[in-house]
Amino acid sequence: MTFTRGFRGRRARDPRLPPGQYDVGADWPVLTAEATPTLSTATWSFNIEGLVEQPVKWTWDEIRALPGSDYAGDIHCVTTWSKLGVSFHGVSVDTLLAAARPMPSAGYVLATSHTGYTTNLPLADVTGGKAWVVWDFEGQPLGREHGGPARLLVPHLYFWKSAKWVSGLRLLDHDEPGFWERNGYHDRGDPWLEQRYQGD
Repeated sequence: MTFTRGFRGRRARDPRLPPGQYDVGADWPVLTAEATPTLSTATWSFNIEGLVEQPVKWTWDEIRALPGSDYAGDIHCVTTWSKLGVSFHGVSVDTLLAAARPMPSAGYVLATSHTGYTTNLPLADVTGGKAWVVWDFEGQPLGREHGGPARLLVPHLYFWKSAKWVSGLRLLDHDEPGFWERNGYHDRGDPWLEQRYQGD
């Protein structure tokens, strides 16, 4: 087989990219369903309520004093961009739930934001080292346009599940659709299965 000078063929697709996604490179698009708020860490809080033995609420200083945890990997947006090889720092949702002690009947989570935004997740998708509340991105404070001072991070699902400006988790015994789920997005949102919209 012969090749024309300079021709190297089609570049292999990065195996980190789910179907239908492209690598956004150094960019990080800003997409949001509501106006970007300015939240003060002096009044910021995060709570876990619902089907738990001990409802818990943390201030900014209290949550940052918990044992820290890092995520290094990729994130994927339903609008087809992926950002590869990123790093976040915060606290594992497992650590937060350990303080609240979910009841056996709890099977779902409704994540809430200081803006009123909500998104639903099976409890299994935020436990077992799969989810974090994060406040640093690439070693720097998370910008407010990306959900700062803190956002939920559930990187194995499409990024609308990683609620910006997160304010808490409500544990439920049933699935309660959040903002985008009520507006036609998939209940779970697995990028490897292309679960973008209801019916996918």
